[in-house]
Amino acid sequence: MRLVLRSLVFILASLFSGLSLAAPSAGPSPSVPSLPVPVPPMSPIGAKSYVLMDYQTGQILAEKNPDERRAPASTTKLMTAYVVFQDLKAGRIHLDTKFHVSDEAWRQGGSRMFLNPGSSVSVKELLQGLLIPSGNDAAVALAQGVAGTTGAFVSLMNAYAKQLGLNNTHYSDVNGLPEPDLYTSAMDLAKLSRAIISQFPEYYHYFSEKSFTWNNIKQYNYNKLLWRDPSVDGLKTGYTSEAGYILTSSAVRNGTRLIAVVMGVNLPKASSEQNYINLARVSEALLNYGFRFFSTHKLYSAGQALDSARVWGGAHEHVKLGLMQDLYVTVPSGHYHNLKAEMTLNPSLQAPISQGQAVGEVKVSLAGKLVTQVPLVALEADPRGNLWQRVRDTVLKWFAHK
Repeated sequence: MRLVLRSLVFILASLFSGLSLAAPSAGPSPSVPSLPVPVPPMSPIGAKSYVLMDYQTGQILAEKNPDERRAPASTTKLMTAYVVFQDLKAGRIHLDTKFHVSDEAWRQGGSRMFLNPGSSVSVKELLQGLLIPSGNDAAVALAQGVAGTTGAFVSLMNAYAKQLGLNNTHYSDVNGLPEPDLYTSAMDLAKLSRAIISQFPEYYHYFSEKSFTWNNIKQYNYNKLLWRDPSVDGLKTGYTSEAGYILTSSAVRNGTRLIAVVMGVNLPKASSEQNYINLARVSEALLNYGFRFFSTHKLYSAGQALDSARVWGGAHEHVKLGLMQDLYVTVPSGHYHNLKAEMTLNPSLQAPISQGQAVGEVKVSLAGKLVTQVPLVALEADPRGNLWQRVRDTVLKWFAHK
């Protein structure tokens, strides 16, 4: 028998009044005044590629050459940290676990935390040395401590990159020093940053620490946005002559978190310190654009009952319907009250129904354009009813579809 779909359209402004997701009552309702802000295109910022992403929704707010493969420089250490975080979370290592510092780690050039060969250093201190002064020696010490060799660790990095869907990323080393076949993209760095923030909130604070002292040497975080903007709490800079200047940053303002990635930034000749300040200004311009012209809103909570549906042949006549995860949307500023949501579901649900089973969809649109769609699921199970319930519903269903 052909399934009959029923649609329920409702104005999202009703969320503010605490109304349920039932159809609006009959009669005219006053329109909500709206003064939407026009969204201009992002002004040129001197980066060869960039991505501005909303953290909650993953929506891209601005981009330029987002999938272009480029040398990652020290942003490689984001994945180095990600692998270490995975082992910490799994309990295979702990923050106070000590790793041996090999001659290979000690010999690393470029930025260092100045480890001593033959010493033993805790994972916590190595992470700080990796993420604050961007220590190449710390990267090798962590890799060897976790996987035995840097080669084995690089294999883990590429395996996790594949899991995260980083299709334009490949790693050849653990610290980002120039190597053949070492590349990533602005989009992949944004995805990786989002994964770090969401999966490892307990370790994310390391990215916001401004300084670190080791061997009586105090070094400062290269991410100068941490000083310029109090809303910024991460993530990582990078620089080589091949890659140019790179910054992956994240900030939270008024409950909205954005992730900005700028790669291959064109900078005038200046001191290293001044170049990193100029790099921060470029990233800050991208973040300011996002916070000025977009806003993110939570529409529904996971497990919130949005509606109920009749179940034929079940032990219960109805099941509550909702979402498995919180639903957020990112829209241009001033457009929230113009959003509309449509719920489509199959009214001929047949028992048994399992908890979490998809029974329809919730689609959110703005000016006729789809913003997002997510599965509508049963929030509770409904097993098959007894013989009397099944026979009764068979008769009722037959009359209902006549």
